Amino acid sequence: MGLKDFLIKKQLEKQLKNLPENQKKVIMKMVDENPDFFKKINNEINENVKNGQDKMLASVSVMKKYQSQIQKMMQQ
Repeated sequence: MGLKDFLIKKQLEKQLKNLPENQKKVIMKMVDENPDFFKKINNEINENVKNGQDKMLASVSVMKKYQSQIQKMMQQ
């Protein structure tokens, strides 16, 4: 794991601090197993924000776009 991946993982852990432990594990496992997919999501959110969209709205719209893929990952 590179330094960038380590820092991303630590930031994600910080953002998930209020979730139950079992949910944190599921999300962290998904990110660990599919880092490129989640980088793609992050890039799309950042691009929407850069284009003037509110960060929360950008996050929700991008996550809805990939909802079915995320659900499939959660079932594995």
